[in-house]
This record gives sequence, structure tokens and C-alpha cells, in this order.
Amino acid sequence: MLTTCRNLILLLLLTISIPSAAQRIFYTEADKDDYRQMNFEIIGRVGGNINVYKNFRARHDLSVYDNEMKLKSKTRLEFLPERVLNLDFVVYQDFYWMIYQYQKKNVVYCSVAKMDGNGKLMEDPIDIDTSHISGLSDNKIYSMINSDDKKQIMVFKINRRNEKKFLFTLLRFNSNMKMEEKNVLLLDMPGESIITEFVLDNEGELVFGRSVRSGSGDYIKVFDIISKRPNEERFTFTHVPLPDKSLDEIKIKPDNLNRRFIVNSFYYKQKKGNIDGIYNLVWDKADRKIGAQSSIMFGDTLRADAKSENIPMKQAFNDYFIKQVIPKRDGGFVVFAELYYTTSRGGTWNRWDYLYGYNYFNPLNYMYYSPFSSMNYWRWTDPYNRFGMNTVRHYSENVVVMAFDANAQMQWSNVVRKNQFDDNTDMYLSYQIFNTGAEVKFLFNTLERRELILASVSLNPDGQQKREPTMRNLDQNYQFMPRYGKQVGARQIVLPCMYKNYICFAKLDF
Repeated sequence: MLTTCRNLILLLLLTISIPSAAQRIFYTEADKDDYRQMNFEIIGRVGGNINVYKNFRARHDLSVYDNEMKLKSKTRLEFLPERVLNLDFVVYQDFYWMIYQYQKKNVVYCSVAKMDGNGKLMEDPIDIDTSHISGLSDNKIYSMINSDDKKQIMVFKINRRNEKKFLFTLLRFNSNMKMEEKNVLLLDMPGESIITEFVLDNEGELVFGRSVRSGSGDYIKVFDIISKRPNEERFTFTHVPLPDKSLDEIKIKPDNLNRRFIVNSFYYKQKKGNIDGIYNLVWDKADRKIGAQSSIMFGDTLRADAKSENIPMKQAFNDYFIKQVIPKRDGGFVVFAELYYTTSRGGTWNRWDYLYGYNYFNPLNYMYYSPFSSMNYWRWTDPYNRFGMNTVRHYSENVVVMAFDANAQMQWSNVVRKNQFDDNTDMYLSYQIFNTGAEVKFLFNTLERRELILASVSLNPDGQQKREPTMRNLDQNYQFMPRYGKQVGARQIVLPCMYKNYICFAKLDF
């Protein structure tokens, strides 16, 4: 009997100890060069090491950390020239491509370098394209996108000297950065046209949208899906009729498992009205036509669950923005949308300034423009408002998750509740998701007893939500910036954090 009791107690202790051992966190040591003004990008796990790119003024470094986030090496990228305009990374298991652009005199060069997991140059950098401009520029000209399997890479630029006809230069590479094709194509841009985001699927097909805004510039009334198939010297067009609605910002996502593209947008029924619902469209590659579409009006139950405090129910979704779309194996998809807005004594919040403030809606100098923001990594903002006159308060609140079937019909919806705000900066706001295979986990900061605590909420494939206990072993001296994190393993994520006045990094193992 005594032996049985001892065995039961031992089994209980082992069961209790498993959760504490299942979650671990490792911090990097503060580096005197890693000021809060530093720009950075978490490249990921390469060759067993965690690689992080860091930039401050004209200095470019690669920091390499081991599995416990101890610094193994720090390499100064001496081969990079002075005026680097942008860097992008395509990461594989044992190496990664660094695609960068820089300016010398009146020429912008786009170049590529191959790096290993120790932050060392594997091959001499090569130039893949050049552009002549008239003067100095702080804006990038080239944009890079890659397919989900990273076997297709596209570098492109758009010349809009003629506002009615945009000139596209498209360079498509394989995973070895060997050029598969180069195309120079014209695209008509009638009226107040804008271009949506660009995506590339695993077969090398480029897809984006062309929209025509209404006279006020706020609403999309005409929309075309534009595609460029591999080894074809032309764009193809699919017109999307919108007789009874106006679209908001348009998101496009390739569904490589089902050879489709998913289009999502919030929609309005009347000009200057409130957001009424979500519009979904599935474009089938095989038939080259619309396979499914739906307009789902938000009901009172979802509006009441999603809205911010003191906001009328009919305005519940007016400050929501679609953040991610995840395709499912059965042809369905999941949409994530976040509530974000600002308040200021010096001005009013304008959704349209936020939506159409991106570079791909506004022309840049020298008749070139990029369809993405000028830097895809974190950039410092002034948290103390030393350079401004007015205090701007940023709010980042609930996340609405909506699941749809293969026919674009809603299956379920849920709301991940959070209430975040900060003054003059949003670097601690928003969230990061990572997929464990069995569930999607949300990580975000929550304020408890005047301290920022990293919270975790998981969502299973049926939409059931589980708010997990406060994460253990967190050092209160580190403030996380979840939105700039990156998943580096099946159950591992690296998050940047602020320690005193320095940027550090933490790896969380679940």
C-alpha cells in the first residue's frame, strides 16, 4: 500500500513538472551597439543558428545566436555600400539570399549575396539589375516577393513616368537565384487607378489587383484580377463586377494546395457608410475564372462581440483591418482582422490616410515606385514625442477570426480580446501568431499592475479559444514587441524586446 502511494505521488509530481519544462525562454545579452534607434530583421533559423540582421546608420551587421540565444558571432557586412536603400531575405535550411539595392551616383543597383548560417558570405555578390534616376533617393525602387515554398523568387520594378501606362520589369528566379525569365510589360491605368499587393504562387504565377477608386478617392468600385503566367509575355485580366457594393483595402493570398487565389476585402453598401461585411472571392487557376464568391453581412452578435467600448454597434468594424489570411487543405480559409485606430489633439483619425498611405498607392520620386513599404523590418519611432507637437495615442484592440469553407461561406467566427494603447509609438502593440499544426497561438502584450505581460491565446481548427495562464519565467525588465517576431520552428518563436534602452531578442520554446 505504501509503495502504491509513493508511486502515485511520484506520478503526480512528474505530471506537474511537465508544463513548467515545456515552456522555456532564452534572452540575448544587451549589446552596447543595439540602440533603440536600430533597425533590424529576424532572419530565422539557418544551419541550426538564429540569424538577425541589424542596421544603425551606415553600419550593417549580422548577429548569430545559438539555441540558447548566446552570441556566437557578429559580422560586419563590409561588402555593402554606403547608400543601401533596402534589404530582403529569402531563407532556406542551410543558407539564405540577401537581396539588396543601393545607389551610386545616378544609378540604383539591385544585387544579391548568398550567406550561410554563420553570417558568412558564401559567394561574391552579383548585380541582377540597374535603374537610372536623376538625383538622390531614400526610397527603394525594386520589390521582392517569393512563393510559399521559396522555389520561385521575383524581383520587379514599376516605372510610372506615364500615369496612364505603367511599365513593369519582372525578373523571375529559381531557388538558386538563376534567372528563369525577364519580362517588360505595359499596364493601362485608367482613371483613379491603384494597385493592390503582389503575390507569387509555387508555380511562378504573379497575381495582383487593379482597382479604380470613386471620385472622392475612398471607395473601390471597379476591380480586376491581373495575372502573369510563367513564360508568357502578357498580363491576363479577370473583371470582378461590383454592382451593389464598394470595396475597402483588398488582400490577395495564393492557395497553393488547391491551385487558387483568395481575395478578401471589407465592403460598404453606401458611400461614406459603415463597413457592412466581408467580401470573399476565390479565383481558380485551372479555369482562369471566379470559382466562388460571397458577401457576408456582419450580424448583431458578431458586431457586439467585436466592437470597442463606447462605439455604436453599426460602427463596430469601421476601424478593423485585415491582417492575415491562411488557406486550409479543404479549400477553405481563415481571415484575421484587427481593430486599430489613433486619437490626437492635433487632428482626427482617418482610415483612408492609413489605408492609402502605403507606397504602392503613392508615386515616389524619379517616376519609379515600389508596391511595398520602404523597409520590411522594424523602424524606430519617437516614443517620447521629442520631435512632434501633439501626442498621438495608438490603440490596438480585438482580433476577429473568421473561417470560411471552399465556397467562401462562413463556418464560424470568434474574437480574441485584447485592449492595448500607447502614446506616440505602436511598437509594443498588436500581436504575433504562429502555427503549431494543431492550433494557432496568439502572443500579445497585456497591461497588468502597470506592467506589460506577454499573454498567450490559442485557437483550434473548430474556432474554440483557450486563454492560457500567464507565461512563466518572464523577466520584467524586458518589454516584448510581438508584432515584429518570427516563427523559427514548429513550436519556437523569436521576439524582439526592449531592455532599458537597448534592443534584445528572446526565443520562446513551447
